[in-house]
Amino acid sequence: MDTGSYGTGEVAVATDGTKSDTDVAKSEADVADNEAPLGSRAPEFVKARRMLHLSWQVAIFIVGLAVVVAGVIMLVVPGPGWLVIFGGMAIWATEFVWAQLVLRWTKRKVAEATERALDPKVRRRNIILTSLGLVIVAVLVGIYVWKFGLEMPWNIKDQ
Repeated sequence: MDTGSYGTGEVAVATDGTKSDTDVAKSEADVADNEAPLGSRAPEFVKARRMLHLSWQVAIFIVGLAVVVAGVIMLVVPGPGWLVIFGGMAIWATEFVWAQLVLRWTKRKVAEATERALDPKVRRRNIILTSLGLVIVAVLVGIYVWKFGLEMPWNIKDQ
């Protein structure tokens, strides 16, 4: 079982010993973003022994899977489902490159959404739409109270 996470920041090398252009661009982009290098964050004594490292990866996978499953369950029962799912992904990201890439992508998308939400034009539009919605709800409640009084809908007799 090869997870490709034995070292940190691996770069594929061509058969002639040179790095490909895409690999150089990827490694420069990683350094430019000040992100941690990809790869296993297991202790050195664990990485030095193949079977111990494989056991370590299996344990990390099982713990991360348990947390992700708990998060999925929390999507339908009360609880912070998405937060727990991302916590499980963070556990996986300590060992697996694919989870690190998913987590980086998610962080980028959240940062972009936050930036868009803080745009003054978007905030002004959201405030206007929320105010308009509240006015419509207030008018509907006012019409109901004027027509039926403070009587609950299930207690209203034929009208």
